[in-house]
Amino acid sequence: MHLKKAGNLQVSCKNMSEDEWKKKLTPEQYQVCRCSATEPPFDNEYWDCHDSGKYHCVCCDEILFDSEHKFDSGTGWPSFFQPLKEDTIGEKEDVSHGMRRVEVICSKCDSHLGHLFDDGPNPTGLRFCINSAALRLERR
Repeated sequence: MHLKKAGNLQVSCKNMSEDEWKKKLTPEQYQVCRCSATEPPFDNEYWDCHDSGKYHCVCCDEILFDSEHKFDSGTGWPSFFQPLKEDTIGEKEDVSHGMRRVEVICSKCDSHLGHLFDDGPNPTGLRFCINSAALRLERR
């Protein structure tokens, strides 16, 4: 069972109701993380952020990415060539908008993060294109 701390209580992220998510998240975070929306490119918090640190899931606080793996993809969204640990990111097929893509989700709470593409830099050749609204940067 995946748990997150909420004060002195342990709350299961995967069992939170939609009303609980709406109370916890901003409207934009809710739309992106729980409804698989996409924020606008070039108009989000981390697309041009060069600060060092670790990027956490905004929903459950799981550490997902390190700034050392971030690169400028030119897309207007934060992009990473690998997650901090492979098991923190899940993948799902996304056939919305008449396309076939790979959706990436937080393995701990199933929140929508963004999409995975195979046009990234070495060493992986991958581009994790992530919505800023799904992340919280803990700066070093």
